[in-house]
Amino acid sequence: MIVSIADSSVKKMLTREAVLFLGLLFFGLVLMPMAIYLVGQGIFGAYGGHGYGDFFGNLSAKIRAGELVAWFLVLSPYLAWQTLRVTILSWRYVRKTGC
Repeated sequence: MIVSIADSSVKKMLTREAVLFLGLLFFGLVLMPMAIYLVGQGIFGAYGGHGYGDFFGNLSAKIRAGELVAWFLVLSPYLAWQTLRVTILSWRYVRKTGC
C-alpha cells in the first residue's frame, strides 16, 4: 500500500514536470521566436530574409543542425524556470538553517 502511494506521487510529479517542460518548450519554439521577430523588426527594421517564415526557417535549421545557441534560445524558458526554482529553494534553505 505504501509503495503504491509513493509510486502515485512520483508518477504525478513526473507528469507535472513533463507538462511543464512541453508547455515551456512550446513557448520557446513558437511564441518566443514570434516575439523576437516582432521586437527585432520594430527596433532594427525589416529582417534580411523574406519575413517571419524565413526567420523561423533559419532558426529551425539551426536547431536541426544542433547549434547550441539555437537550442539555448528554445530551452531558455524552461532553464529560466528551473533557475528560479533552485534560487527559491536556496533562499528557503538558507532561511531555515540560518547560514
